[in-house]
Amino acid sequence: MTNRRTVLKSLVGVSALAAAGVSLPGIAFADELETLKKNGVMRIAMSGAYPPFNFINEENQVVGFDPAIGEEIAKRMGLKVEIITTAWDGIIGGLLANKYDAIIGSMSITPDREKVVDFVGPYYRMRRGIFVTKDSKIKTLDDLKTATLGATLGETHEQWAREQGYKVRTYKGLPELMLELENGRVDAIVNDDIPVLLAITKNDAPIKQLDVKLGGVADEAGIAIRKGNPELHKAMQDALDAMQADGTYLELAKKWVGGDIR
Repeated sequence: MTNRRTVLKSLVGVSALAAAGVSLPGIAFADELETLKKNGVMRIAMSGAYPPFNFINEENQVVGFDPAIGEEIAKRMGLKVEIITTAWDGIIGGLLANKYDAIIGSMSITPDREKVVDFVGPYYRMRRGIFVTKDSKIKTLDDLKTATLGATLGETHEQWAREQGYKVRTYKGLPELMLELENGRVDAIVNDDIPVLLAITKNDAPIKQLDVKLGGVADEAGIAIRKGNPELHKAMQDALDAMQADGTYLELAKKWVGGDIR
């Protein structure tokens, strides 16, 4: 969920390099599907810090809904998967620099991002939620005006919180966010609601969702790929559509997040 500043910075940098005649490996001048099939591997990126969608387990493996979706799409394309974890605030820059072939990491589809990458999907929907400790005195959005709000660095939630004028403190991912909230270093956190609600239930955390209306519609998560790849886009979209039609998607969703989130 790279914020607008990061996306626009990437866009300006790409334009400047192109004007100078510098080679741009992150921009596809020929469709990359043939290259992927030749290599037999698709490199997919995510933060590895967003349970249950993507996280590192006790065996030091990256698991969760996102890698499961990526692995199934790749399998249907006749490819193996290499999972790369990277800091979220620079993940789009890494895609443009050809460090990986796709971002399958619960990235919200936004107009700013669509200026620099193409999206396959969406593959699930998400809603923004604000969470506080159970004994918190914060009850309304007005109460947040004097509070410190935690958010993951580079996510759309960080941008939203700053646009509201809230005091924001940023962190690397959801586990750190929840720990900081429980320890009282932030007064509230903002995040997609599903992973927080699941974590609260799993860990019996003393955290609750603030009962407020934030407005707007649900965000949609998409798979980011470099622009100029219509054949790759179609192959990935066809694989995603097929797994939704034959029930595989629902099986994975039930396993990792407890139900259908389309």
